[in-house]
Amino acid sequence: MAQQFSFQTVGDIRCGAYCSQQLGEILKQKFSVTQVLIITDSILLKLGKLDDAISSLNATGIKVNVFGEVKADPPEAVMLKATEQALEADVIIGFGGGSSMDTAKLVAVLAMEQQALPAMYGVDNIRSKRKPLVQIPTTAGTGSEVTPIAVVTTGEFTKSGVVSPVLYADLVMLDATLLLGMPASITAETGIDAMVHAIEAYTSKLKKNPLSDNLARQALQLLSKALPLAYINGNDPSYRQDTMLGAMLAGQAFANAPVAGVHALAYPLGGIYHLAHGLTNALMLPHILRFNLSAAVNDYAELASLLLTDLPADTLSRAECFITKMQSLALEVGLDKKLRDYGVKQDDLPLLATEAMKQTRLLQNNPKPISYEDALSLYQSAW
Repeated sequence: MAQQFSFQTVGDIRCGAYCSQQLGEILKQKFSVTQVLIITDSILLKLGKLDDAISSLNATGIKVNVFGEVKADPPEAVMLKATEQALEADVIIGFGGGSSMDTAKLVAVLAMEQQALPAMYGVDNIRSKRKPLVQIPTTAGTGSEVTPIAVVTTGEFTKSGVVSPVLYADLVMLDATLLLGMPASITAETGIDAMVHAIEAYTSKLKKNPLSDNLARQALQLLSKALPLAYINGNDPSYRQDTMLGAMLAGQAFANAPVAGVHALAYPLGGIYHLAHGLTNALMLPHILRFNLSAAVNDYAELASLLLTDLPADTLSRAECFITKMQSLALEVGLDKKLRDYGVKQDDLPLLATEAMKQTRLLQNNPKPISYEDALSLYQSAW
């Protein structure tokens, strides 16, 4: 009998170089729109990354307001400030990395003034409608453009997630030209982040399913080939388009088969040390792959066959080859480092382990249970 599962994703995805230059025309076709709010960050504004999209909107008579104050790991205050500008907008547009897109998701709901932000935290707690939502990513990593998840910084060290199908966008536009010129370090961090999404979706304990598996496999194949090339030559749009597509496919996979231990242990590193999310995933990945090996050996062996040839015959050896391949990819893109290389203090490892154990939404998806002692040992290995 076929496995029972559910699968949801964004209903309209446009993929192609320069597609963001048709934004105004596409919005006029899809929505009743006279005014939009673009949610982004100050760096993208200064770089002129929004210029073509804004010109397209202006050419079709759409009034444009821009909120350009998004920060990495956005706090509640940013969400609320952006909402003040969103009240009159017909469409909310997230333009940027995961933080801008996460902010846009929640602002699209908050601008309806039907529910307060604290009431949304957790799974399936949104009771409000939302305004039309468009997502235009400028990195190839988070997959946030196609997920129903938004993460908010809620305290000095803590983050809270909002998970609801209400947060799926109405339209996603993947324009690789927006990635041209991205620094190699960000290319590496976001690319490994996307690969972690694919791996954790493929090994997710509770909701892994045939559709998420197919998306994860395709994502991993695309990213493993394109990421090292995009890292070396960031101005080639073909490599950029492949990384962008791979990140989106991985996003669709983990939106339906949620991520697990790597993310659970990465979040405290971001919360306490304010390290980039993709970097923290990369730092923890090889250690958690080895920790999970006994429980995920068949899955790892299957993934190895996608990335490598001339593999050993036995399953365990193939699985170990997969872990080695992921370590070599991290080395190729300059991410084969330790926590201490980024200022993490050894004395803080128990605090990190304590904070990681609070990530129950993620830990339940890990193929192997992670205790406090396990988490502390994993941080020690990564240190």
